[in-house]
Amino acid sequence: MASSRKMASQRDFNRLMNGRAKKGEAYVPTDVEHVANIITHGFWVIPSALATLWMVYRSNTYLQYKMALVYGLALTALFFVSSMFHCLSFIGRYRKLRHFFHIGDRAVIYVFIASSYTPWLVLKDLGGLGDETLVIVWTMALSGILYQYVFHEQYKWLEIVFYLTIGVCPALVTLTMRETAGLYELALGGMTYIAGVVFFKCDGIIPFAHAIWHCFVLVGAMLHYYAISAYLLGREKDEVIWGS
Repeated sequence: MASSRKMASQRDFNRLMNGRAKKGEAYVPTDVEHVANIITHGFWVIPSALATLWMVYRSNTYLQYKMALVYGLALTALFFVSSMFHCLSFIGRYRKLRHFFHIGDRAVIYVFIASSYTPWLVLKDLGGLGDETLVIVWTMALSGILYQYVFHEQYKWLEIVFYLTIGVCPALVTLTMRETAGLYELALGGMTYIAGVVFFKCDGIIPFAHAIWHCFVLVGAMLHYYAISAYLLGREKDEVIWGS
């Protein structure tokens, strides 16, 4: 009897997820995982757009205004592109459009990481390292997008290495900030993203792993949004003119 219950429980568990994706193939979620993936990011498209407007409203200078748009638009794009890809995957039609958004879903992560650093590199005094680091960050992001286009789904672990490299290495420069307000939230958000990567790689091992990853992304984005809004916007006296 106990053995039968255990087997039934295992079958129920397996119904929540498909098997691991093979090399060069994308993971195919179950229907319930599809729905969870759509909800966990789709719900935040409109709030992120409204949050962008709030950051613009809080901006006191033209430079702050531009940085609010850089982060806010990247945040909105992250949730929108992800939601579109998962919706199209769930529908199972429009193969070319689905492939376009699949590549976009991965590529927009590079844009979002670079956009998360940009306000700090532009608006904070980093002892003269901000401009150079900004160029490096966006060069890495564009290189990552090119990699996605050329080698999509072929080298999954290398893809993770790229994400972690662009996400972690520029953080070392932020340690040179002369005024450290917001550094705690910036670091905590980064650690949240890194913790979520564990679930990002567990599709086919843990049910709803990708949806859980989405939740980590949401929390990390909220921490960075708060830090940018609270410590970088609305205070002209703290602004450093880019290129000066």
